[in-house]
Amino acid sequence: MQAADVMTPDVITVTPDTEVREIARLLLEHHISAVPVVDANRKVLGIVSEGDLMRRVENATDQRHSWWLKSIFAAANNASDYVKSHGRKAKEIMTPDPITIDEDKPLYRIAALLEKHHIKRVPVVRDGRLVGIVSRANLLQGFSAAAPDTDMEATPQQDREIRDAILKEINAHTGLMFDRVNVIVNNGVVQLWGLVQNQDEKMAAQVAAENTPGVKRIENNLGFVPLGVGGY
Repeated sequence: MQAADVMTPDVITVTPDTEVREIARLLLEHHISAVPVVDANRKVLGIVSEGDLMRRVENATDQRHSWWLKSIFAAANNASDYVKSHGRKAKEIMTPDPITIDEDKPLYRIAALLEKHHIKRVPVVRDGRLVGIVSRANLLQGFSAAAPDTDMEATPQQDREIRDAILKEINAHTGLMFDRVNVIVNNGVVQLWGLVQNQDEKMAAQVAAENTPGVKRIENNLGFVPLGVGGY
């Protein structure tokens, strides 16, 4: 399996001039822990993570990210006062020039890269433009799906076509928040991962997979969105 087989597509991004308050809102709204910073051509300039935001706040390093981010909107503590009085933009707090990978990067090499550089996620680029992001969770999903199955004979290209078709159907017709759902396909076996709001959304993703030609089995691992959970 390669990056293209497990990456989260349609990544939530910000521009260099996006304000800290807006970045915090995006992290909360989409239940993610970081956003790539891109230019007009979707070239990756940097990444802003919850850690980058936390480092802007004095005396808050022992607090969980959900508490800190929500405090921005509560206007009830030092974090909120800090953001109001020290307004910053993405380009000022981001980790610049992040490591990126191509779509054909094997999973084991991505895992080694994350371990070597002590990072939790890596943007995926095509011709220099952002097309996805691979997190530690994506890697675990991929490794879970990669167990050999002698009854299946689908090619990697067929698996990728199935994955693309399911993602397209979910995005176009189910009403799910696309960035929260990931699809892994190995030898025609589909694994659904991510977070949804309710059982109806979970079943909508299942039906989208069931109606896709080439799918031989579905493992629906979708969970429900709890408060304060981060994604990639």
